[in-house]
Amino acid sequence: MSFLQSPGVSFIPTTEQKTQCYVLCCWFTKLYLPVNIVRLDERTGNVFFLAGEENIIEIYPNGKWRYIR
Repeated sequence: MSFLQSPGVSFIPTTEQKTQCYVLCCWFTKLYLPVNIVRLDERTGNVFFLAGEENIIEIYPNGKWRYIR
């Protein structure tokens, strides 16, 4: 079994997450905020998104997102 085929864990973001990540990148760069980190959390399957110094967003596998800070 390879690294990307671990049971119960997906290391590849869903299509919905990729689309939402692109939309959020466009929004934040229009505000001249840098996108510092985009990372897939292997424990939850959520995408962690950090824009600027304090804009933290979580993107769920279904594409919905939550502004954390």
